[in-house]
Amino acid sequence: MKKILAFLFAVAVIAGSSAAYAVQPDEIMADPAKEARARALSQQLRCMVCQNQSIDDSEAPLARDLRLLVRERIAAGDSDSQVIDFLVARYGEFVLLKPRLERQTLLLWLLAPLVLAGGGLALWLTGRRRARSVAAEAPFKLTMEEEARLERLMAAEPSPDRPA
Repeated sequence: MKKILAFLFAVAVIAGSSAAYAVQPDEIMADPAKEARARALSQQLRCMVCQNQSIDDSEAPLARDLRLLVRERIAAGDSDSQVIDFLVARYGEFVLLKPRLERQTLLLWLLAPLVLAGGGLALWLTGRRRARSVAAEAPFKLTMEEEARLERLMAAEPSPDRPA
């Protein structure tokens, strides 16, 4: 058990530390406040090669180029929104890991909730149909008074199995 836990710990340390090596020491800005801004912006931008990683996490050469471009724009005095707007103008909305809510991206934002609502509606309708079919196939239930009356009638009526 200890070996398994040690192995899992080692895997977690290796997996967690891979992102720390993406930003190279020569990329880091001298001003800690500007570096923090650059890192925050880099985490919002998609690596065009990896596509499911931010440029802050990616070791791809293009991600490095984008990180350097972000730092250049920050050093030039651009605000965070100006840096983002510059990159969107250059690469399109795809560069953003979290696309903006605009007319062009409305379907992207609404598709998941619509699919979820549609699935819930389908499950609800299926449940209703199943309940109706079970109710239609269920045997007719008699009340206790009706069962007692039926017993009396059956007892009074001669049966072909029983002699009268």
